Amino acid sequence: MEALRLEWSGGAPRLRAAEAMVRQGLVTTVSSPAGTAVVVGWVGSVHDRLAGAHALLDAFGRPGAEPRLPAGDFAAVLVYRDRALLIRDEQARIPLFFRESGGRVTAASTSARGLGDAADLNPRYFCRYLTGNMAQPHSELSPFAGVHRVLGGEVVEVSPTGWMRGRRVHRAARPDGPTADGSCPGGAGEDLRRALEHAVGRRLGGMTACHVSGGTDSTSVALLAARLLAAEEDPTADLVLLAGRFGGGELAGERPYLDEAIEAVRRYAPAARPLIVDADDVADFDDFQHHAGDPDEPHAHAFRAPFWSRLHAAAADLGCDTLLTGCGADPVVDANPLHLHRLARSGQFRELRRQARAHAAVGQRGVREIVRAHVVQPTLPLAAERISRLTRRGTVLAGLGNFTRPPWLRPGFARAHGYRAASIAESRFMFGSRPEQSLYDAANYLAAPDPLSWRYAPRHGFFLSHPFLDPEVIATMRYRSAEATLRAGRPKAVLREAMADLLPPRIHDRVAKIPFNDLYVRGLRAHGDELIDLCRSARHPLVGEMFDVDTLCRAVCEAQLGLGDSYSWDRMNGSLALVGWLERLSDGRSPASGAAEQVISCS
Repeated sequence: MEALRLEWSGGAPRLRAAEAMVRQGLVTTVSSPAGTAVVVGWVGSVHDRLAGAHALLDAFGRPGAEPRLPAGDFAAVLVYRDRALLIRDEQARIPLFFRESGGRVTAASTSARGLGDAADLNPRYFCRYLTGNMAQPHSELSPFAGVHRVLGGEVVEVSPTGWMRGRRVHRAARPDGPTADGSCPGGAGEDLRRALEHAVGRRLGGMTACHVSGGTDSTSVALLAARLLAAEEDPTADLVLLAGRFGGGELAGERPYLDEAIEAVRRYAPAARPLIVDADDVADFDDFQHHAGDPDEPHAHAFRAPFWSRLHAAAADLGCDTLLTGCGADPVVDANPLHLHRLARSGQFRELRRQARAHAAVGQRGVREIVRAHVVQPTLPLAAERISRLTRRGTVLAGLGNFTRPPWLRPGFARAHGYRAASIAESRFMFGSRPEQSLYDAANYLAAPDPLSWRYAPRHGFFLSHPFLDPEVIATMRYRSAEATLRAGRPKAVLREAMADLLPPRIHDRVAKIPFNDLYVRGLRAHGDELIDLCRSARHPLVGEMFDVDTLCRAVCEAQLGLGDSYSWDRMNGSLALVGWLERLSDGRSPASGAAEQVISCS
């Protein structure tokens, strides 16, 4: 989906924006004597996009300036007289790519497919993609040869005629950090509450929808949105509470929590409108070839698209211009179990044992399992997975984790195109030299970008936004020690403390949610044969070159029987999405959402 495009005509840059998205407020174009900017998303705050775009243009207007990146979910192209800049915020919600050859950038766009050649794909990208579902957003590679990704927090500078001048990373502004003695001002709950209020406030639009599931995370976001809107006393601001409701199966057990969450929010915002979408007829993998094939890049979570697209379409029909989620809270505001690795590195084994027992009590798991997952595996991630794979042989899915080569990926393809190097790069990203810090980065990329919401943005009129993954919230929790956030038997203790005066008791005290296994099992049973047919009938030559189709089909059959676990299912889902994506590419059809876009000159 092409929201902006930069190219050169007659040796001069030409910057264009999608006219329909400008009218919707999803794209902002501004000019000043210094230059012109097209900003996709928002800078500073959602409700003042114009001022944010001007501030970004001014901040980078002086040659050599290296300002801190402002808050926001944005991708931007800034064109000055002496240079052009391609910029993404540090959270990398909005995609941005450039096509480069021989040191010269020939075009930039939010669409990789709009810049690339379907006949000239980059196999190294597919090896990186197949290492896990966090590979895409933090890898420079794109599916198309010669098309590169602007990374999160990166500024790419090119000359007025398109010659590459350099790439550098700019960090986002951070809140006040620890004091001189290493402590943090204020209590943990107080600091988190303040950061979350700021994050939610920056994201409130004219009609704001909040996902509400009855869990602690989404309910917290909705409650803060209600409080902030009530304090503003703006009669034009609306709040919509968006939820999917199930009448049967396991997920029907969430209904009492959902009802209580909506009732609690409406105590603070009586005019808030519940938008409850019946989802009993939705299953994972519905219309899979459409959801997997249309995005610019393969989308590992395309199998879950039917549920979310049903909800988001309902919010769009109501006229919502912002949609907030509770995504990201689990790894950000909960006690960080990878701090156990820090204790092991520093030889604090007694404290390691104590904290491992506390984490085991919270997660209802054994101490050995906690230590294996958070001390042993981060130390030697690839070796740990290979050992697990060897000891759990017997089926295609047994022992398959995040990094090891799935058995349906042909060894020759993996060797030829750098699968081992991709696995090492992915494991270093997830665990790094300090796994307790890399957890926050990995959490961010689980939610960014979301190709489904991005592709539908022109139709829906909004991008998804995640307050828990705001830089201020992440930085606030990073300053806290594990001792300050861990409470035995109480996951997300700091969030519960922060929201104690707002959360209803039933939601405040719940420690587990019902997973979406029902949707997944129902989807595999209903569509397993279709998925197998998709693999066996695939015409794109790369499918047969990359995959042992028979083995991939056996994996689908095993998943239908309930074999494997969440890690192995993720690997299989990502591979199926790649097959669907390549098949749509071989049809020669472009995604419908981008084909009809009108563009206007804005410089």
